[in-house]
Formats: sequence, C-alpha cells, structure tokens
Amino acid sequence: MARTLLQFFHWYYPEGGHLWRELTERAEALAQMGVTDVWLPPAAKGAGGAASVGYDTYDLFDLGEFDQKGSVPTRYGTREQLQQAITAARNAGLGVIHDAVLNHKMGADKTERVTVQRVHDDNRNETDGEPFEAHAYTRFTFPGRSGAHSQFEWTASCFSGVDYVENPEATGVFSILNEHGEGWNEEVDEELGNFDYLMGADVEFRNPAVYEEVKYWGRWMVEQVGADGFRMDAAKHIPAWFLRDWVGHLRESVAPDLFVVAEYWNPDLDALATYLDRVDRQFALFDVGLQHNFHHAGRAHADYDLRGIFDGSLVGAIPEHAVTIVANHDTQPLQDLESPVEPWFKPLAYALILLREGGLPCLFYPDLYGAGYDDTGRDGQTHHIDLPAIACLPDLITARQMFAHGPQTDLFDEPNCIGFIRHGTAEAAGCVVVLSNAGDAAREAVLGEDHAGATFIDLLGHHQGEVTTDEGGKGVFPVHGESVSVWVRRESL
Repeated sequence: MARTLLQFFHWYYPEGGHLWRELTERAEALAQMGVTDVWLPPAAKGAGGAASVGYDTYDLFDLGEFDQKGSVPTRYGTREQLQQAITAARNAGLGVIHDAVLNHKMGADKTERVTVQRVHDDNRNETDGEPFEAHAYTRFTFPGRSGAHSQFEWTASCFSGVDYVENPEATGVFSILNEHGEGWNEEVDEELGNFDYLMGADVEFRNPAVYEEVKYWGRWMVEQVGADGFRMDAAKHIPAWFLRDWVGHLRESVAPDLFVVAEYWNPDLDALATYLDRVDRQFALFDVGLQHNFHHAGRAHADYDLRGIFDGSLVGAIPEHAVTIVANHDTQPLQDLESPVEPWFKPLAYALILLREGGLPCLFYPDLYGAGYDDTGRDGQTHHIDLPAIACLPDLITARQMFAHGPQTDLFDEPNCIGFIRHGTAEAAGCVVVLSNAGDAAREAVLGEDHAGATFIDLLGHHQGEVTTDEGGKGVFPVHGESVSVWVRRESL
C-alpha cells in the first residue's frame, strides 16, 4: 500500500480536549480511505497549558497526565485519551507520527543567576557589549510530575540562550556562557549568521546530560507511548549532528523502521540537499520549494507556466527524501510562514503529489475536513478565515491506492495544460491525469495496444464525458478550465 500521511491537526484546532477522541472515531475511516499514517500535534504539556498548541514545550514527559500549567489535559486531551487514539489508529493499520519539539523549552519553574552575552540582532555571531550577570528562566523542576517517567531537572547548563532576563531586565537574544562550548551550536542554518536560537530557553545539545535525556525521551515515546515515527520541529535551529545521532540511536535501539521527517523550512533546493548530506540522508524533509510553487501557481492562474511546477523542488531532485505538502499549520492564513494555496488550485496540487511517482505525500486536516477561525493579521485587524474541505480529496486519496501504479510518462509540453500517465502493472490499474490552469483543454496520451478500444471515465466526476481509445490505445483526454481530471478505465471501478 502506497504510504500517505495526514497531518491530523491545524494551528487553530479548538481547545477542549477533542482531538484525541476525534482520531479514535475517525481512524478506521481514514484507513479505508487510503491514509496510512497520521501526524499528531505535539502531545507534551506546553507553557500555555490547555490553551497551548504545543510548540511552547514545557514538559516532554507530561502528555496530559499531571496537573501542571493550570491543567491536567493538554489542548488535545488527556494521556489516557491519547493512548486510546494511538490504539485505535494502530488497530486500523495506521502508523502514528509524533511531533517532536526538542529545540527549546518555555514556562520555567524558577529563575537562575547566569552570565549572558547579548548578540547582534542581524548577526548572532557578533556580540554587543560585555557579558553580564542576570536572572534567566532556565530552571525546570516539574513539581506537578514529581519525578514520574524521568527525574531529570533542567538548569542553566542545559541551555545555550534566552531572549529575556531580569535583574537587570532586558530583552533581545542572549547567549548563555557555560562550560559546554563557546557561542552557538554549529551545523545549524546560517540565517542571521547562526540560527541556533529560535525562542524560549534554547536547548544546549552539547551538554552530555541533555543529550542522554533527549535520547531517553525518544525511546520512552516509542516503547511506552507508541510512536512509529517523528516529525522533527525547527530542524534549522538544531545541530545536524544531534538529529543524525538521535535518529540513528532510536533505530539501533528500539525502532529499526522508524520514520522521520524534519521541518527544515527553506525553499532553496541546495540548502535542503546540503542538510540531507549533513545528516547522512537518514530521514526526509518537507518539500518547501514545491509548496511555494503551488502557492504562486494558484495566485497567477493562467500566467503560471505549469511546465515548471516542479522546478527547484526536492521531489524533482531527491524524491526518496521528499515529503510533499500542499499546506500545513505554518502556511495556513494568518500564520508567520503563510503561503496558502488558492482553493481552486488545491485539487490540482493534491493530484500532483498523490498520483505521481516519487515523494511521500502529506495531507492537511482542513483540506480533508474543513476549518474556520479568527485571528489578528499583520495589519493589526481581526480576520475570519474559512478553509473549506476539498470535495474531491477523498477520491484522490483512494485513487492513489487504486490507480497510481506503474511507470510514469509526463505530458508537460504545454504551459497551461499538463498531464501524466501512470501505466499500471499486471496486478494494478493505471490512470491518465490532466490539469488546466486556464480554459477547457485536452491532452493526447498513448497508452498502448493493451488499452485498445478501452473506455475511460473521470474518477473525480469533474468531466462527465467518456474517452474511448483507438486501436493503438491512443486517446484524447479532456479537462475543464482550472480543474483536474483523473481518467481511469470504466471496468476498473
């Protein structure tokens, strides 16, 4: 079965502990549809308690089990409900991918006296002034957990930087001076000179005790909670050597087939290729360049040359390490990295990642179920956002399992109408996919004598006609304007 991921949340998923119960209820239907793995949001208690989306990690070992940060449950429910959801998913045959937020911690229990060095905003390799002593929020004792699951407590030596200190009070980016190496970690993104620091108390992976604790947490998640893989948050800010070793350790010790995809959010193909080499190509990356292409194509309509839709994409260059997406929680409207794909283009984009060879497609919760929310935009005004479900997405997911088989022939010689053939195999049917970003159009496709005189229909129902091939298996497959059609042999349904 072709692997198909689903990001089973979005940034504005409502509070109240509903998500784990929703997954329990939907798991079987997702598996029947053709989804093979679900990517869950950060399950750990965040500094914001029950309101936290999960990326403000407070306690990695509190999955909605202890009274901390004003709540026992997380935004998504209790640990018991999480375990029920994991059981339901696995019983349905779904793999469970957890979001691992290891770069930083927030919501410290106490301050400590530390020596810090302010760095320049635009070049963090350059210092600003002399080192000074101040109080920083770097002491994590987890009093509500009382040592359950792990007795490790975090102190200033576990962190490389902060963005706020007291006595004297100051904001900015401050490097913590400790015994684990001067300055920032290496093998991170080079934005701002060195992109080790992102937010909160930045974890110091050069500290051997931290290194071992985070490895222990990974084993605990696999063995005690249930994890078939991880999505690594903020990989640009974590030293590549650490993630390389961490993934290797888990595969060697507890999970040989562990799936890992890292969020190295950079549209530059060379940067992604360099990072993959740094981590010995042990895991996959999100195809940021392709997602940006989808964003631009939807906005440009007929002015976009579809022949270049895969230009600069990871799936076009290193497909075995590409996780392809149309949207995620960071790209959705009103988020910092917003690059939304226009609703009319989303069916085309999903057809391109679900039905072609190469890449591992990842779906987005609102595109399957819909979502609506309100938030403040960059203009300071409150906006209401509706993300309607894509009506044909379930059929495209099913089509991936039923018809996305065999060799591929591209029909990429027209700027506004492209297509491709999946020729099928002796055991599984193929399909012809045609897309247009302008008016009604058609593509000629030669399928071979095995398809002579065959009748094809559009699986998606976007085009109501039929196509019958000639004695050589050649047919002309139409598509409506700004639409996609997936043509399959009528008897294969």
